[in-house]
Amino acid sequence: MTPFPEGEGAGVSSSPLAPASVASTHPQPLPFQGGELAIVPAWRKPLAHLAAAWLAILALFRRDTVDMAAIWWNDSNFGHLLFVPPILVWLVWQRRQALAEIAPRAWWPALALVGAGGLAWLLGEAAGVALVRHLALVLMLQGAVVMLLGPHIARALFFPLAYALFLVPFGDFLVQPLQMLTAEMCMALLHLFGVPATMDGVLIRIPNGYFEVAEACAGANFVLAMAAFAVLAAHLCFRSWRRRAAFLVFALAMPVIANGIRAFATIWLAWLTDIDTAAGFDHVVYGWFFFAAVMALVVATAWRFFDRAPGEIAIDPARFAPSAATLKPVLALALVVGLVATPFIWSRVTAARSAAVTHIDLPAVPGWRRTAPAGEPWAPHYAGADLRLMGSYVDASGAQVELAIAAYARQDEGRELVGFGQGAIGPGSRWIWTSAAPGAPHARAERITGPGGVVREVLTFYRVGGQMTGSETRVKLETMKARLLGSDPRAVAVTVSGTDRAAIDRFLRDLGPIEGIL
Repeated sequence: MTPFPEGEGAGVSSSPLAPASVASTHPQPLPFQGGELAIVPAWRKPLAHLAAAWLAILALFRRDTVDMAAIWWNDSNFGHLLFVPPILVWLVWQRRQALAEIAPRAWWPALALVGAGGLAWLLGEAAGVALVRHLALVLMLQGAVVMLLGPHIARALFFPLAYALFLVPFGDFLVQPLQMLTAEMCMALLHLFGVPATMDGVLIRIPNGYFEVAEACAGANFVLAMAAFAVLAAHLCFRSWRRRAAFLVFALAMPVIANGIRAFATIWLAWLTDIDTAAGFDHVVYGWFFFAAVMALVVATAWRFFDRAPGEIAIDPARFAPSAATLKPVLALALVVGLVATPFIWSRVTAARSAAVTHIDLPAVPGWRRTAPAGEPWAPHYAGADLRLMGSYVDASGAQVELAIAAYARQDEGRELVGFGQGAIGPGSRWIWTSAAPGAPHARAERITGPGGVVREVLTFYRVGGQMTGSETRVKLETMKARLLGSDPRAVAVTVSGTDRAAIDRFLRDLGPIEGIL
């Protein structure tokens, strides 16, 4: 997402760094007079209607509102989002003089935007995807602004409305790619400096120790924070689209490169000294001071290319002709509330439907016998499952394989087949995800590493809505379909794991079709 100046072609200042003037042929009282806040009379009822609509939306979807705020506060990847609400207030305040000269009018075509937000929320609720629900909540709030204040206000507030998308905690998908990229950068630099190092997924080994490029070290929090900062800076400091694009590319590349160098420096220091010294160095360098230094470097490098004063706002209210698609404000408010309440009510109606989970036992597998677990303890994590079974099997050669089953009568928030913390590794586990593993039909294949460097492969088979798959995306789609249509909501995961892939393949062959268990 990149911003663009409101009112394309509107009046601009004669000097690139001079304050912009707001042109108007019909001056009106400004909303800020005499040091006190004064609301233009034409704005009082529309603002009251907007406040009522926002309160209704936030109350109906309070679970998602609280969830988003909790993520901002608790998740280090999204701590920077706490600054977005005050930034939005400041961006609107910058435009107060121009807004005072535009009469707000309820605009019925914006029902499409409100409806799209409501439909997106329903799909996100049905699929159990919090990201979609959070995005839909912001879309409904944006749609209410356009619906109750009109297209000209929305045009004048285009950038603040667009920037509100940063309220959505988005970007977790970057963690694993950034882990791998950071590890690859470390390896290249270590070899360049003559350090004998080997890599296994996100694990890097040197003669005097081994290091994990953990999720917290991937630099995703820096990249996401830089994205929010860079979009704001590109809007405030540049007019040229080329300069904006170049600045965004440069700003997003810098934290990735800097994080790779930081990780390399930690391992290189361990090679020259010891692990404890390197850990101390990493704790000193790593953190928001590191990000602040990178951000300062980005700004210092781009400073000479700024071509727009930070306070310059190019909005010409005189160019905004009255809209013909208006409707009564009270009716507009009723339509907004009714439209956002419909998907909420439908989700509650379908949530009452459920199905039973049949009791089953672990199967007998020809050529294998049940045994006690051995080695580093491991078990998949499926919070809230209605049925959990796990057993260890050993064959005549002594190879051992674990089989686990988790079943849900119905998936709900916090008890889902796929999601954060669900699957091969649970929260607080001593095992870490290493890489993807060679696949098998209808299975999700992963490689994980435990204490002492023990490597285990994990194959997971899912079944939802009568469909077997190894794709988490397919699980979400089938879950969404079952919830929307009221069909069988039961879901199950069968996990087969071991330290020897050949033994896993033999076990699956002797077990027979997985569908028989699913």
